[in-house]
Amino acid sequence: MFGSEPGHPREDIVATMSTLSREELRRLIAASPSLVEDVAEPERQLQPNGIDVRIDRVFKLTSPALLGATDALREPAAREEVLPDRDGWWDLHQGAYVIVVKEKVNLPIDVMALGRPRSTLLRSGVAIHTAVWDAGYNGRSEALLTVLNGRGFRVQRGARVLQLVFMRLEQPAREGYRGKYQGEGV
Repeated sequence: MFGSEPGHPREDIVATMSTLSREELRRLIAASPSLVEDVAEPERQLQPNGIDVRIDRVFKLTSPALLGATDALREPAAREEVLPDRDGWWDLHQGAYVIVVKEKVNLPIDVMALGRPRSTLLRSGVAIHTAVWDAGYNGRSEALLTVLNGRGFRVQRGARVLQLVFMRLEQPAREGYRGKYQGEGV
């Protein structure tokens, strides 16, 4: 908490954001539009503090990227899809990959989300990096999966790899997300 003097909070900046519970998430998944579509196994995917989402596609990066000071100077790295074997497994070597999740997220303007890797990945030498899911965003999100383990990582399509944690905002956003990635993967 911020304060004007040590130990004295400023009441005008006290936030009241709250994390959505399993029960609230269950209700929002059943709503129309669903907060998260294509949740195949709600009893496995719903966690006390979020929803596990599954890996659907994997891409390797094939070029440098560009990020300038303006949106006109923004070009993500080119990529090539890595196809799984006939049983749906990917054998990933050490390096960086872009993954696409199977579930579609539909955030209302009063909810945002953060993504965190499932702990099994961390215990395996694999990290997932994500950006903020802004209020009003919808799409099948992408994340950066980094295999740090020198022995590699084997993962099957449909494995739960990322947990989304949803937070209700103190006040709805004046306007929802309108960026370049709105509606991605749909």
